[in-house]
Amino acid sequence: MRGPVQLAFGRSVEPILPLEISITRMAATTEADAEAKGGRTMGRKHVVPYGLYRAHGFVSAPLASHPIKGTGSSDADLELLFEALTRMFDHDRSAARGEMATRKLIVFRHASALGNAPAHQLFDRVRTLRVHKGSRHAIGAEATDNWPPARGFEDYEVTLDGTPVTDTTTVVDVA
Repeated sequence: MRGPVQLAFGRSVEPILPLEISITRMAATTEADAEAKGGRTMGRKHVVPYGLYRAHGFVSAPLASHPIKGTGSSDADLELLFEALTRMFDHDRSAARGEMATRKLIVFRHASALGNAPAHQLFDRVRTLRVHKGSRHAIGAEATDNWPPARGFEDYEVTLDGTPVTDTTTVVDVA
């Protein structure tokens, strides 16, 4: 199905190294568990200590407003979408993604319904740098070879045209 909003899969900005941990449950949760094994279950779980993912999204004004194919979505719907994207993990916690959060939402707003610039050129304006002890370098730069792995958002800096992005949501007008 095709609609006015499309979201691409997120990708990590750096390679990640999943860790495997062993887990043991000692309490029986069913009578069958209690009789068979005394309630003890062992297993494995894979975790990523920290990963920063970047995803791209697209909103098509013509698909939203087309008289036949359109959805009738409005600017208010778009604002609601942006709020949902920034807060989508606040009320959906689990052991697998207990501290996931949207850190930055950069929105390029065009003056024309067909767009003023190609999406790939706009996405290229957004860069993520690695930060360590006051130094900033492009991800994968040789200077970062001996840096410890990233373990938090503070190990990165997101920039737009070379300027750090400080707000959670930034709207950039493209004329």
